[in-house]
Amino acid sequence: MPAAVPRARRSGRLNVLATLRRDRIGMLGAVLVVVITVTAVLAPWIAPFDPLAMSSGNRLVGPSSTFLLGSDEAGRDLLSRALYGARTSLTVSLTVVTLAGLIGVALGLVSGYYRGILDGVTMRFMDILFAFPTLLLALAVVSTLGPEVRNLVLALVVVFVPSFARVTRGAALAVGAEPYVEAARSVGVSNFRIITRYVLPNVMAPIAVQFTISLANAILVEASLGYLGLGVPPPTPSWGAMLASGKAFIELSMWPSVVPGLFIMLTVLGFNLLGDALRDSLDPRLRARI
Repeated sequence: MPAAVPRARRSGRLNVLATLRRDRIGMLGAVLVVVITVTAVLAPWIAPFDPLAMSSGNRLVGPSSTFLLGSDEAGRDLLSRALYGARTSLTVSLTVVTLAGLIGVALGLVSGYYRGILDGVTMRFMDILFAFPTLLLALAVVSTLGPEVRNLVLALVVVFVPSFARVTRGAALAVGAEPYVEAARSVGVSNFRIITRYVLPNVMAPIAVQFTISLANAILVEASLGYLGLGVPPPTPSWGAMLASGKAFIELSMWPSVVPGLFIMLTVLGFNLLGDALRDSLDPRLRARI
């Protein structure tokens, strides 16, 4: 029996991967995510210029053999700044979603498993956070603490914890009512072992989908805060800050606004398409339709 369980899990993973490969839209999202991530990681080696280097004689020029995507109002290469901006955005977003996932999943597991007063208090607090619009809550936290990277990460963690807690709690409630969990309780298995061995592995599917979609939302919120001047402080390249600075020169050149906007759109689109594909492939009811 113990050997059969790993084989069943391997078979399930293979089915999920096969379903993902058949989903062309999902594969497009995966390709976009991989390309953006690889270019962000390799930015120091593939960026044609220093993203902070200014050139007064090359201000607001269009795409050319020298500046492949044009230059901004200070003569800085837009492609280089966009690549380094991808590093900033993905690093902040991945850090935020990972921390929010760890906190939210822990809260959701405890609430869904133990229920009772603990569940009521925790979920009511999550409801309070849900009552605030995402960007407004992030703005309130960053404005109170100040525009620093640490405060930006803290603000976004506060914003994304409720989503993970709610998704995990719902899945944990369903798994906690399964016969094998009741059987484990009846033979004296500790609550911690039940949660980590039986409940958590069986709620990973919705958590994985939530993680992917939250990354897309985190990128949008981070760019929005950067656009409002409350994101990553300059001179660090940021897509939101690039959009804000390019707005003032839109009549002279559209490229300082188009380039960061295009990067944001493709990245968010990739994560959303990948998240939808993961949801379909991990749900047995939807997997048969693909």
